[in-house]
Amino acid sequence: MNADPVPVIPQAAPVPPGATWTEHYLRTPDGPRLHADVLRPSRLPADAKTPVIVSIGPYFNHSGQTGPIGPLQGVGYQPVGLGKARPSDRFYDLVVNGKLMERGYTFVMVDLRGFGGSQGCLDWVGPGEQSDVKTAVEWAARQPWSTGKVGLYGKSYDGVTGLVGAALAPRGLEAVVSQEPVYDMYRYLYSNRVRYNNSLATPALYDGIAGSPGMLLGDRPSYLMNSVNDLQRPGCPALNWLDQQDSDHGAKYWRDRDLIAKARGSKVPVLLTQGFLEPNTKPDGAFDFYRELAGPKRAWFGMWDHVRGGEKTREGRLKIGRDGWFDEVMRWYDRYLKDESPDQRDPSVVVQTSDGSWRAEKTWPPADARDVTVPLRPGSYLDTALNNGTNGGGSGLVTGDGVWTISPPLEHDAHLAGVPKARLRTEGLAAANVVVNVYDIAPDNRATLVSRGTSLRTATPGPSFPLLGNDWLLPAGHRIGVLVTSSNKEWWRPVPTALPVRVLDGSSVELPFLACRRSDELPGRSSVFLDDYRKQAPFDAGGHLATGTRADFPLPGALRDCR
Repeated sequence: MNADPVPVIPQAAPVPPGATWTEHYLRTPDGPRLHADVLRPSRLPADAKTPVIVSIGPYFNHSGQTGPIGPLQGVGYQPVGLGKARPSDRFYDLVVNGKLMERGYTFVMVDLRGFGGSQGCLDWVGPGEQSDVKTAVEWAARQPWSTGKVGLYGKSYDGVTGLVGAALAPRGLEAVVSQEPVYDMYRYLYSNRVRYNNSLATPALYDGIAGSPGMLLGDRPSYLMNSVNDLQRPGCPALNWLDQQDSDHGAKYWRDRDLIAKARGSKVPVLLTQGFLEPNTKPDGAFDFYRELAGPKRAWFGMWDHVRGGEKTREGRLKIGRDGWFDEVMRWYDRYLKDESPDQRDPSVVVQTSDGSWRAEKTWPPADARDVTVPLRPGSYLDTALNNGTNGGGSGLVTGDGVWTISPPLEHDAHLAGVPKARLRTEGLAAANVVVNVYDIAPDNRATLVSRGTSLRTATPGPSFPLLGNDWLLPAGHRIGVLVTSSNKEWWRPVPTALPVRVLDGSSVELPFLACRRSDELPGRSSVFLDDYRKQAPFDAGGHLATGTRADFPLPGALRDCR
């Protein structure tokens, strides 16, 4: 969500070929008028009924994708501000590559309240914006040119509104496609009371986006007036920022924005993408959300960053590393919006693992994953918040500082697949920072981070918390390393106590390993992010082997051929 540049087509692009553009206003139950840009197949009569794909979010302002104008201008975006008003090109890649107009779909872009041409005050996917999703879907379903069947599409923030749709199941919603969303809005800014690095700037960024007007010399007065109408909540920008400074996950503000709980049992079909170590919209809670869905579901999981399924580099390389995104998306929509049988069966889950290979799974985490409980070595560290988790950036002064527990070299390949969990017993100040990292340590002693998680310390025997899920191969000869430390400065913004934290006997980490070998590969290659990560992230952990190695470290069994 934070600074979501999309190098697809310049913002001032014309209406896509084969489309007719119109603007509309939608009335919400609590008052604000929402603005919508509608693209219809120009070859069809104006009253021809089509299925509708809707995207709802903050990024469809006619003046430029997310703005903002003023001192924040240029933070990943190129607002235009002057000139002829045109609809956003944010998802022209779907319109063009998915051949929406040729296939007979209508595409609708709706500004959330407070953004673009919509009235009101943004509320960070709260009750107001959730109401906007319901309003937009039901409006699209009842238009005279609609068949009544609606799909949601998005990435990042407008991917989140897709999850809102899945949770609320408004009348007419038949399918969702959501790429790199956030599953619980608290977990985009905090992790167990520890701030992420974006926790202060991102709320301010969205205030700036919401405050950006349309095309000053091109848009209609109604559009421009709506874009600055936040009378529903005087002082909206400052109050919105203050709302998000509460680090208590149990606060009502955050409970209202927990989509994992809201989507439990949803039967709306959902197609999802999620990067395992995604540095922007983190995967914290991703697999809980996926597990809670009770309807048809499909996912792409792998080692990429904040990118779209079909996004390419300037040189034409697919950033995710796998072709066929738009074809699969359209099979998904054709199935649920047109009731057409697909011309091929797509796997329930496709997974890219750490060596860049792809495979199919019935679910993820896989059913044959078994936890190995690793007792951690006791010891202590200073809560200085000066440690980096990787060698790939961050303002920390050191890497690898803390209490290590390291395995002997593996005698056979192991395959971690799932969500590790930390169960710690500690002593120290209640506000002390606790981070648990899991590493793949190669024979040359280079340690690559596989998973991580953090929490402010709670009373013994806490804290207990999940780490980030991953799908990672550890070849024979590699070691497994677990580090308990004070910080990952490249991810979190901890407040140090400068006091010692003791890791006590009885602390452990549960690591999920596959029982069965995976041999059938799907077409695809490593992601751009994975190639860079494997070069940049590792650091030398050799100095910790002598004191950190635990001879009785429990190791996963050898992978079996389970056919």
